[in-house]
Amino acid sequence: MIKTNILAIGAHPDDIEFGCGGTLVKFGDKGHRLFMLVMTSGGSGGIPETRKKEQEDAQAVMGVEKVFWGGYEDTMLEINKDTIMTIENIIKEINPSFIFCSYPDDTHQDHRHLARAAISATRYVRNVLFYEGPTTQNFNPHVFVDISEMLEKKMDALKAHKSQVMRTNIADLSILELARSAANFRGIQGRVKYAEAFHSQRLFINI
Repeated sequence: MIKTNILAIGAHPDDIEFGCGGTLVKFGDKGHRLFMLVMTSGGSGGIPETRKKEQEDAQAVMGVEKVFWGGYEDTMLEINKDTIMTIENIIKEINPSFIFCSYPDDTHQDHRHLARAAISATRYVRNVLFYEGPTTQNFNPHVFVDISEMLEKKMDALKAHKSQVMRTNIADLSILELARSAANFRGIQGRVKYAEAFHSQRLFINI
């Protein structure tokens, strides 16, 4: 198998872990190089320095080689040339074969705007998949990845974001419970126990 570079893009710390953490671990276990681009430090949901440290802890759990930071303000991410070029510059630096990003239909403006900017920035990348998050709407997955063996590592990565575990805005429901339930639901759809699901912007199957 040819080893390649994988890039996951998120608006905030822990977005990537929820949406595609198990898939990243699976890629990493097969020897592929993992990278993240996190556009904001999540200051509206906590202390930026704390959240960046938590992201570094999650990075270590998943075996991600490097986390790039976009440097944007939480809740202020916009669809403009600067945002698109920030993503493009990282793509040029690491030349990923697969890119994972938040889904365009989402109640959080940062997630929506990131996805729209990424559509432009990834226009020359062959494989672009959108992942779901707790605030995603109208998600219609085309692709499923069995993460049954990676689920606990995904949970460990989410646990690394200690300040966010109970910030679901749903009483007595942790992000860990939410992520496990989502993985079980997508697994049932994909005919396995636990899965992550993706909506494909483009997906090449080489035969």
